[in-house]
Order: sequence, then C-alpha cells, then structure tokens
Amino acid sequence: MKIVCRCEDRTEEEIIQKIKQGYKTMDDLKRIIRVTMGRCQGRGCRRIIARILARELGVPVEAIKQPTFRPPTKPVPISAAEEK
Repeated sequence: MKIVCRCEDRTEEEIIQKIKQGYKTMDDLKRIIRVTMGRCQGRGCRRIIARILARELGVPVEAIKQPTFRPPTKPVPISAAEEK
C-alpha cells in the first residue's frame, strides 16, 4: 500500500479506484477524497496524483489540469466591514 497524499492519508489504490469509478480530474478527486486539501495544500502530492491520472487515463501528464487553488482565508471581524 503506497500512501500518496500524506495529509489526508490517501493511497494510490484509493485514487485508482476512484478514477475507475469515473472521477477523471484532479478537482473530481479533490472533492470526493480530499486529496490536495490537507495541511500542505497539495505541495507533496499534486504531481504524483497527476502522474497517476495520466497513466490511468492514457494521456500525457501535461494534459492533466491542476486542481483549483484557493489561498487560505482568515477571519475578519465584523467591525472591519462597518462604514466609518
């Protein structure tokens, strides 16, 4: 068993299973099994998952679109939104 996404504890076998179930993009995998959503935000697994997707789909790795990235947000106090 090879762990690919350490933050979310996801294995290569889990990822391949989801691809075979019809999840064919990085965003699909991100939404269904949370890969690239852990503490490292995909820095440790994004390229590996892209290679697995490319291999399983039979396409070049360059054809794999990278997942949507949203920078972390921080809470803003309500008083900051009030007009002054």
